[in-house]
Amino acid sequence: MLGRVGHLIKRFGLTDQSYRFLFEPEPANEAVSLDCETTGFDPWTDEIVSIAAIRISGRRILASSAFRALVRPEGAMRPDSIKVHQLRQQDVAQSRPMSDVLPELLHFIGSRPLVGYWIQFDVRMLNKYLLAMIDTRLPNRRIDVSELYYDRKYGSAPPGTRVDLRYAAIRADLKLPARAQHDAFEDALGAAEMFLVLEDMRQRSVRLPRRPPEVRGDFAIA
Repeated sequence: MLGRVGHLIKRFGLTDQSYRFLFEPEPANEAVSLDCETTGFDPWTDEIVSIAAIRISGRRILASSAFRALVRPEGAMRPDSIKVHQLRQQDVAQSRPMSDVLPELLHFIGSRPLVGYWIQFDVRMLNKYLLAMIDTRLPNRRIDVSELYYDRKYGSAPPGTRVDLRYAAIRADLKLPARAQHDAFEDALGAAEMFLVLEDMRQRSVRLPRRPPEVRGDFAIA
């Protein structure tokens, strides 16, 4: 995360000054939940094939106005990645390349914080394209729901405590319904739900007991 001076340096060093909006102050009580499906786990050699972003405003998840896009990769899809996200070469063959999708995504995100499950991976994937396009990285603050969960549940745990940060395990512990995984929209929506529950607990200084919890926050999906 950049400090104020770092933001200024990056902002005015952009090769395309039309993207200076990325470095504006964060809108109050807003965030964007983000997820990418990719051809693999190496940010420098693998590619994005699907992306979804959902705005969060206060306690509302604005799912009906989400950003969703399939992306045509430059290289061939690998069988192991197809097994994960179920997207085949023919499913994305007529989609737009990332060079067309990325500008729209950046305008949708703006300077809002980015929420996600292991969000650092998604940001690293996007940064590869961003560096090639405007010679900068995403400056947005990142909020990882697995880190929020760890703090609420294991932050004061004694050494040797078994830690479970699996996506499905977190949702079950938060009493949230199961969602299909490895679909960009479903994963972004799921991360938004987890964020609101955990943020509500943080604001009320509620910790998760190391047993099935009974407390959760209320939110609306619009």
